[in-house]
Amino acid sequence: MNELPRPLLLVGGGRMGSALARGWLARGLLPSDLYVVEPDEGRRLAFVGAHVVAQPAELPPELAPQVALFAVKPQVLEAVLPAYREIARRTGVLLSIVAGKPIAAFEAVFGSDRPIVRSMPNTPAQVGRGMTVLFANPACGENERRMAEALMAAVGEVAWVSDEDWLHAVTAVSGSGPAYVFHLVEALAQAGERLGLPAELAMRLARATVAGAGELLYRSGESASALREAVTSPGGTTEAALRVLMGEQSLAALVSEAVAAAERRSRQLAAAGN
Repeated sequence: MNELPRPLLLVGGGRMGSALARGWLARGLLPSDLYVVEPDEGRRLAFVGAHVVAQPAELPPELAPQVALFAVKPQVLEAVLPAYREIARRTGVLLSIVAGKPIAAFEAVFGSDRPIVRSMPNTPAQVGRGMTVLFANPACGENERRMAEALMAAVGEVAWVSDEDWLHAVTAVSGSGPAYVFHLVEALAQAGERLGLPAELAMRLARATVAGAGELLYRSGESASALREAVTSPGGTTEAALRVLMGEQSLAALVSEAVAAAERRSRQLAAAGN
């Protein structure tokens, strides 16, 4: 893994911002190299040893971070960005994890000559198993891309896309994807209950099964299809279940419809906010 750039500025210490900070610190970043702007007092307490302030005006005037990462909610971004115009001029690369906000929103404030990277992480970053997809504007060189990648790789896997428009599909697949998996756990547990299992046991079975299957998929290196076939004995119980899931109203068709709906909504939200 590439060495983490430092110092770093984190704007927004919510769930994803704090997850990223934990990942950076676990990879060797010194708390003294981390500057955090977070107005919520309770959230500020989570960044022990870091330079934590409530407002950008409280940052050292000479601060020149290698990376400034914006992790604020989309609805407040336009109000937040102008306060960072000066520090942006001294920043190596501006990195956004703000959902639905295109690079153009940052270029409108900081200029198109500033290196800006937009990323779409997902919530498993909280346990170091995230998936992040990144897109860079033309002002980014190899060094800026490397710095952005190093930060996001600290909490999971990373991939780059050459078309910012693809981030709508990325959002629908991996950004929203964890919720689909959590709902599968709920559905499995409810099915177990309907067959007479106690609710607590049904949920325990569903949770452990999905978590374990995911870990097996992650570690084995085999394709999902190969692992599915290995579990499916001819004429057995799994084959009977899969005949339903892969039938006329298949799970694949339902998932495809759901992901398409999420992608459409991502486009609608982006259009409404710009």
